[in-house]
Amino acid sequence: MTRRRFSLAKFFPYFRGGTPDYLLVGCFILLVLIGLVMLSSASSVVSFQKFDTTYYYITHQLLFGFLPGLLFCYLASRIDYHVWEGLAPIFLVLSIGLLLLVFIPGFGFEAGGAQRWAHIGPIVFQPSEVVKLTFLLYLAAWLTKRKGPEMRDLSYGFLPFVVLVGSVSLLVILQPDMGTMGIIALISAFMYVMSGAPLAHLGLIGLGGVALSYVLLQVAPYRMERLTVFLNPGLDPLGNGYHINQALLAIGSGGIFGRGFGLSRQKYAYLPEVVGDSIFAVIAEELGFILAVGLIALFVFFAMRGLRIARRAPDSFGFLISVGIVSWIIFQAFVNIGAMIAMLPLTGIPLPFVSYGGTALIVSMTAVGILINISRQTS
Repeated sequence: MTRRRFSLAKFFPYFRGGTPDYLLVGCFILLVLIGLVMLSSASSVVSFQKFDTTYYYITHQLLFGFLPGLLFCYLASRIDYHVWEGLAPIFLVLSIGLLLLVFIPGFGFEAGGAQRWAHIGPIVFQPSEVVKLTFLLYLAAWLTKRKGPEMRDLSYGFLPFVVLVGSVSLLVILQPDMGTMGIIALISAFMYVMSGAPLAHLGLIGLGGVALSYVLLQVAPYRMERLTVFLNPGLDPLGNGYHINQALLAIGSGGIFGRGFGLSRQKYAYLPEVVGDSIFAVIAEELGFILAVGLIALFVFFAMRGLRIARRAPDSFGFLISVGIVSWIIFQAFVNIGAMIAMLPLTGIPLPFVSYGGTALIVSMTAVGILINISRQTS
């Protein structure tokens, strides 16, 4: 007598089986676990200073980031990704609505001089992090309908694309959050070119980006000061250059093999944003150059597997979602690590899967779940 295998697809028609890319899954799990372990070390001092316990940040990340992220990742990995294409208009409305929410009294609130957070009842989250995924899904569906020769038409392809991305970017920059705006713009531009748009359009986008950056630098002097410090970190070591100099000191003092897990000195109130965008500096200080490069290698491997999934995706929608998610994770990791080693100006961008932030972890884990679902359907 043959035993029948239980299948969720029998009860939930949108659940999709198939074998996932186990190498991608393994790499993803390793990145998340490294993030949790290193957050527990990096956050111990600041956690004790603020909350009289060394476990506040890691506990909060586990309960309000990792556990819900794991649930959403699993669900996203089993739900057929084609479902999201039909929900694309809702994702656009949701993206704009979430970005407007931070400016509505009673929902949005200011912290650290920026209007980037919102709360609905007891739930506090960062809408721009959610928009990275919702707008990506909408853009993938939008670009799927405009492919081939149609993308070469300025009025049908280029101009609507600029209006779409520009509208979302404007709402992000008003918060203000130039780093997130840059990531969304980079993801969008990469997806646009990969959809078949001519490289000449990318040149126009680049020129527009340079012009916008110039305007933003002139409007807010602190951005120009960050750029000046990036070009010369020793110019103001106790002022605008303090952050990057402390990060470089942490990375340099780690040497080849590091001081040892939990033995960072810079996390003792020297290094700003130690649980956020500066966590890579703590990793390099405690684990050393070799393991820090190993972490970078994991992100590179993640990109390779993700692009392999994109190349083998069954349709344009799956292809564009894949390249969007991969470019999002890799661009953000590159910007974060590049800022910590003084290759790029400081932007406040967190390190994916590693930096503290429940919203960011939930959304990025959900995005990887969608990528895993696409891998289940690759040929």
